[in-house]
Amino acid sequence: MLDPYAKQMIGELRWTDAMYGYQVKSPRADLSFDKRDSALTMPKGVVTDSHFDWSRDVRPNTPWSETVIYEAHTKGLTKLFEEVQPSERGTFAALGNPKVIDHLKRLGVTAIELLPIHTYIQDRFLQEKGLRNYWGYNTLNFFTPERSFFATDSHDELRRSIRRLHAAGIEVILDVVYNHTCEGSEQGPTLSWRGLDNASYYRLVKDDPPLLDQRHRHRQHAEPHKGPRNPDGRGLAPLLGDQLRHRRLPLRSRLDTGPDGHRLRSRRRVLRRAPPGPRARQAEAHHRAVGHRPRWLSARQLPPGFAEWNDKYRDTVRKFWRGDHAQRADLAARLTGSADLFDRRARRPWASVNLLGAHDGYTLADTVAYEERHNEANGEDNNDGHSNNCSRNWGVEGPTEDPAILETRSRVMRSMLTTLFASLGTPMLVAGDELGRTQNGNNNAYCQDNEISWLDWNKAKSPEGNALIDFTARLIALRRDYPMLRAGNFLYGEDTPAEGLKDIEWWDERGLQLTSEDWENTNGRALVMRRACERESGEVQVVSLLLNASEGPLTFHMPPPAEVERTVLIDSSKPEQGATLIKDSYELPQQGAALLSWTIAAA
Repeated sequence: MLDPYAKQMIGELRWTDAMYGYQVKSPRADLSFDKRDSALTMPKGVVTDSHFDWSRDVRPNTPWSETVIYEAHTKGLTKLFEEVQPSERGTFAALGNPKVIDHLKRLGVTAIELLPIHTYIQDRFLQEKGLRNYWGYNTLNFFTPERSFFATDSHDELRRSIRRLHAAGIEVILDVVYNHTCEGSEQGPTLSWRGLDNASYYRLVKDDPPLLDQRHRHRQHAEPHKGPRNPDGRGLAPLLGDQLRHRRLPLRSRLDTGPDGHRLRSRRRVLRRAPPGPRARQAEAHHRAVGHRPRWLSARQLPPGFAEWNDKYRDTVRKFWRGDHAQRADLAARLTGSADLFDRRARRPWASVNLLGAHDGYTLADTVAYEERHNEANGEDNNDGHSNNCSRNWGVEGPTEDPAILETRSRVMRSMLTTLFASLGTPMLVAGDELGRTQNGNNNAYCQDNEISWLDWNKAKSPEGNALIDFTARLIALRRDYPMLRAGNFLYGEDTPAEGLKDIEWWDERGLQLTSEDWENTNGRALVMRRACERESGEVQVVSLLLNASEGPLTFHMPPPAEVERTVLIDSSKPEQGATLIKDSYELPQQGAALLSWTIAAA
């Protein structure tokens, strides 16, 4: 059995039937017992000195309201990055490479969220198909960094990169998923936790009919090939706290509830007692089943201090921009921090981690290029992955040379990015979306440790990729410079110091405030969100977000006061256009978005 607290390991796991605690070919399967010694095929824990001089490290501690997250895979981020020397590409060392940090700083992101960096194993069924586990959600040990990510033999390589990122003002968030391990169900291998204390580390269910000595034999299943952890158990609860203390980094986890949605108290207690990292902890909480994720977690179940992935945000934004009916009211809720989900128990808008996509699903470029999944490379006859991606190909499935289709796709991507960074909440960008990365329609690339998943940095050198990076960076800079785009509190239309202006208002393209009938109009595909807040100068600054998801151009007439001169800060249909002054109207093409700003003296 591998020590669950091992900080370093030697040796590789080699799959044989001896890795299972039962006789694999026995008629009664896991009710049998295998006496063979698996030591020769198991990695071993190593006693190691984990001391490192952190005295020069300065944690950025960026407030949640100012945070912009960049989700990346340690290997995939730099494996094809020619600016990094070959021996370090795809490793922890490359994370701290000046060229990588320069790119993150150019974008303006404040945090990099890394897919699992702790030790995971290669699934036996994938190896038999000639594939590899890429994402890393197949944990063998939570304390040991994944050895394949090191360019050298020293663990200080990772520590140095984290220190360099911190020095650049970039936080590091580690993706840790406790609800399943590589041991899977009761028919999985016996490698660590199961052999040491099965009932304490895993949540079991009663057999029906019960067996005399194995009344809690079967595992509750969270996902295919996985077995959920038991945060209520004697073994796991201390391990969670110890792991958080060891890493002292923010947690993104799905451990806070189970398939039945009950027994949350002890799990919350573990989280609250854990020492704080550089910032509040983060959780991956899906509000409805998307892709292979389970319908587990409701936003209101998590305590204050947590931020959560908001899948409903992603789906609503995608549906709105592909032209679905009856999306305007739901989009308004997503733009304002999803108060319907998060405004309870003293939580704030930043609790909603807004995303257009994540590692598990379409890239941004594929969202506008594919309507059907194309997962043939996964070896499951294209039956894996989610079938409803809220995507639209705009005329051709996949690659095309049609200039009109390419222009539409680019405009929609820019409009979606504009929506993301103009929304209340914490924006999250997936690595590569800023340069138009594609997975060729694969929306479940968990087993694609190759060019399908790795970032193609040549796109950053292309005119289109470079322009998209610049556009994304401009949006992030605008979010930083205009506080009302990242308000710290939910907005409900309260008065501002300027007469006739409220902190948030909703208008249509005619310059009229939306009525209840307008909100119920299923054909309404244009929306103006106007926000206002007082600046230190005493003036009230106003920002309007104009969205046109209709099938044709629209002229937006400005709401009162009409005599005010407004500045177009950015326009998704004119990405190279700088600040432009307008007065009473502004035209947007179909699938276009723009941000406008102006100031007015307080009353």
